[in-house]
Amino acid sequence: MAFAKLKALLRKAAARSIPELWDAVAVAIDRFHPKECENLFAHAGYDA
Repeated sequence: MAFAKLKALLRKAAARSIPELWDAVAVAIDRFHPKECENLFAHAGYDA
């Protein structure tokens, strides 16, 4: 689920070079809120 969100954000950014891609990844990661990350890990079976 997290990877799908990351892919969607990267597609939307439409980076066309490696430096642009890394910048887009940094921006995309900031879009994941701590509680959302906690829920994703819990859904994957990891204890918080």
